Amino acid sequence: MKRNQFTTLTMVLAMAVFSGALLRATAQTGDGAAKTSAPKAKIERGAYLVRIMGCNDCHTPLKMGPRGPEPDMSRALTGHPAEMALPPAPPPSGPWVWHGAATSTAFAGPWGVSFAANLTPDPETGLGKWTEEMFVSTMRTRRHEGKGRPILPPMPAQTLAALTDEDISAVFAYLQSLPPAKNRVPAPIDPAGDK
Repeated sequence: MKRNQFTTLTMVLAMAVFSGALLRATAQTGDGAAKTSAPKAKIERGAYLVRIMGCNDCHTPLKMGPRGPEPDMSRALTGHPAEMALPPAPPPSGPWVWHGAATSTAFAGPWGVSFAANLTPDPETGLGKWTEEMFVSTMRTRRHEGKGRPILPPMPAQTLAALTDEDISAVFAYLQSLPPAKNRVPAPIDPAGDK
C-alpha cells in the first residue's frame, strides 16, 4: 500500500482541524489502576504531552453531550469501541478523500480503514505487554511494535517521530499509569483491491 505526500499532508491538516478542545485524561489510583514505577514528575510530563498533542481527539470515543459530541472520558484512551460494528466505508467522492466515524475513532481513506488503538495498559487489548523500547521504536520507525505494519493515518506518526526519547518515555510512563481497560480494537482493513 502506497501513501503519497498529499495524503499524508491531508491527514496531518485534518488532525489539526479536528483537534478542538484538548482534554486531559487523568491517571486514576486505587483499585484497578495500573502499577508503574516511573517518577511522578515523569508521569505528569507524559500527561501534559498527551493532552497538548491531542491524543484524546482520536483515542477517546466521542459521545453525545448537551452541547453536541464530546469525549467520553469514562473511556479515555481506550480506542475504537470494540462493540461498534461499522458498515463498509463510503468511497471517496470529489474532494472528500477520507471519512471519519461519529466516534472519531475510525477513519477510511486511500490507506483502507484504520481504528484508534487502545492505549491503556490492558495486557490483552492494550499496551500492557509493551516495553518502553517497543513504544519508542514504534514512534521512531512509524511501524506497529517498531517492526510491523505501518502506523496508519490519521495518526500523526511523522510528528511523533520528532519527539525526544525523553518525551516518548514520559508519554509511555503516563499511559502505563492509567487503569487498564479491556477493549479489543479491530485490525486495520486494507483498501479494496489490495492483496
